[in-house]
Amino acid sequence: MPETKKESSAQLVIVLFSICLITSLLLGLTNMLTADAIAANNQRVSDEAMAEVLPSESGYTDITSQYTGGDSTVQHVYQAGEDGYVVEVATSGFGGLVNMMVGVGPDGACTGVSITSHSETSGLGANATKAEWREQFKGATGTVSVTKDGGTIEALTGSTITSRAVCTGVTTALEVVASLG
Repeated sequence: MPETKKESSAQLVIVLFSICLITSLLLGLTNMLTADAIAANNQRVSDEAMAEVLPSESGYTDITSQYTGGDSTVQHVYQAGEDGYVVEVATSGFGGLVNMMVGVGPDGACTGVSITSHSETSGLGANATKAEWREQFKGATGTVSVTKDGGTIEALTGSTITSRAVCTGVTTALEVVASLG
């Protein structure tokens, strides 16, 4: 009887190993087949967001290496010719990171904000993606904050944390551009 138990244990290990191997191979194949499409989609989202926050005929040049401020929320910095800069920022919201593009004109004022991805609560923090709410950031300079904190930005109802995250992102972008001169 003990030999049968050893054989069935060995058989179980072989079956489990085979299942793990096949699953890993299928996941790797799926990743390999979809990686280019995912990268192209991410690039399209970034391009559309940059064009939304700061339209530029001359295009966008990645100058992230010129930013030496060391702020870990800054993902990328793009120069839009003479039109200004676009800063990609990832700040902490209620449900996780709020990734956004912030346009900054040559006068140092915010030209627009586009939320590119987030994990905020549907119907509450997710409302930060609505254009009518983001419109209030246009023309903002200096430190941007919600009215509860003495600022001028009306927070989203029930989503002060998300609103503060967007304000922090805009303030960071304005500081980055100011540091670049």
